[in-house]
Amino acid sequence: MKLQKQLRREQLLDVALSIVRERGADELTLGNLALRAGVSRPVAYEHFTTRAGLLIALYQRLEDSYVRTLKDGLATAPPDLEAIAAVMSASYFNCLADLGSEALAISAALQGSGEMAKQQQRMMDEYVAIMSAALRPFIAPPGESLRILCVGLLGAAEAIARDVQASRTSQAAAVQALTSLIAKGVGDRRQR
Repeated sequence: MKLQKQLRREQLLDVALSIVRERGADELTLGNLALRAGVSRPVAYEHFTTRAGLLIALYQRLEDSYVRTLKDGLATAPPDLEAIAAVMSASYFNCLADLGSEALAISAALQGSGEMAKQQQRMMDEYVAIMSAALRPFIAPPGESLRILCVGLLGAAEAIARDVQASRTSQAAAVQALTSLIAKGVGDRRQR
């Protein structure tokens, strides 16, 4: 029975993503989701409780895709700072390209939501932990400054991503710039 419930949730998230792609995040309500998925409203409410809960679940699903891509890339990267920086950068911008504008639309729909702020902090903490673990061998001693460096690099990635989304920067240039920022930031810490 539990597997069926999880499969139904995944199906509802698939439908929710298609609604956002086709009609925008403003059209994603639990009622519209139920109608489009061919289920009753109580089924949609049972899975997500609120519209914010639905949007957060959808956003988390997109973020989980990025984390999987990043972890898979880092697992196969050679133990070289430039290679690891390149994997981090390519994973970030490839996922951004794969997700399209849906992630931004979902995030925008949740602006001001306390639930979303908590979710984004959890995701930031997860990204920082993954990046720190991958970069730790290249910094001695790593300490708190590595965490802060990773937070700054993610901020830079988000700023570059906005430029890519606005078609002011190509994906290839974005990957190259972020790779350089990571390698230089960590390389500068090595020399101390």
